[in-house]
Amino acid sequence: MNVLAIDTASYVLGVGLLKDGKPLGSIVTHEKKNHSLRLMPAIRSLFEEVDMTPKDLDRIVVDHGPGSYTGVRIGVTTAKTMAYSLNIPVVGVSSLEALAANGSLFTGETVPFFDARRGQVFTGLYEQGTSILEDRIIMLDEWLQILSERDTPKYLFISPDAMQHRTLIESALGERAVMAPAPSEIVRPEALALIGMTKEADESVHGFTPNYLRLAEAESKWREANPGKVKTYGGSGN
Repeated sequence: MNVLAIDTASYVLGVGLLKDGKPLGSIVTHEKKNHSLRLMPAIRSLFEEVDMTPKDLDRIVVDHGPGSYTGVRIGVTTAKTMAYSLNIPVVGVSSLEALAANGSLFTGETVPFFDARRGQVFTGLYEQGTSILEDRIIMLDEWLQILSERDTPKYLFISPDAMQHRTLIESALGERAVMAPAPSEIVRPEALALIGMTKEADESVHGFTPNYLRLAEAESKWREANPGKVKTYGGSGN
């Protein structure tokens, strides 16, 4: 099976290709630039590098969130557009599940997370790649309290935002908190593709939707200012 994987859930951008189920190549960048300007050029460059074309693909895998609202939207829109034009399935993978895959050999429980601003994080709890507490958006201090009450001896924290929250994590959990080294703090596109190979594809490309776990900030503010109203795009709320 030939698979294209797309990761845009954070400021890191990654694309990867599997050929006959084996990793063929990937491109990962850490520049904090608009993914909309870099995603398609990266995909084209990767195809050229490995001497493949989009017509060789059997499916497209994309991390469908949670994470950056704009990044997730760009990745999912690109994946759906390509899948529709090529008449192949698109498969969504939790960006947290893909991040947790870096800790699949860890003997304790793995805590992948992305900063969600205002003291919140997108996070979940995994053990050897399997979800044991569902993905959520939650205040970090509340999440650490939940973790502290479990009998887990060690937690592996994996995040591109780990250094930002390290002091709070270690003060709450002490030696029970293990911070993953830098190379493990990103989603590897090849791992994303391999996870996507094990999942059932959505029946409808058009019906495939991101998993934001929260409203976009503009949408949230509109609802706060218009309680009881329903926003209709192209018209007025009523």
